[in-house]
Amino acid sequence: MKVDVRHGNIEQALRILKRKVQKEGIIRIAREKEFYEKPTAKRKRKKAEAIARHKRQLRSQEQTQFGRRKR
Repeated sequence: MKVDVRHGNIEQALRILKRKVQKEGIIRIAREKEFYEKPTAKRKRKKAEAIARHKRQLRSQEQTQFGRRKR
């Protein structure tokens, strides 16, 4: 990954680098590999992520189908 420093502006280059790293998911992968995760814990985490993703998708579909809810 390469980031150009323009006009000696290191802060801007650092922000761009952080954005690129975040988008690629490099930090997330590094944190996952930092410690060993048991296969059962990995399955449990993946299942919980899938359930959360499904619930988010259902909420999104509900809002688009019926419009915004009135409170």
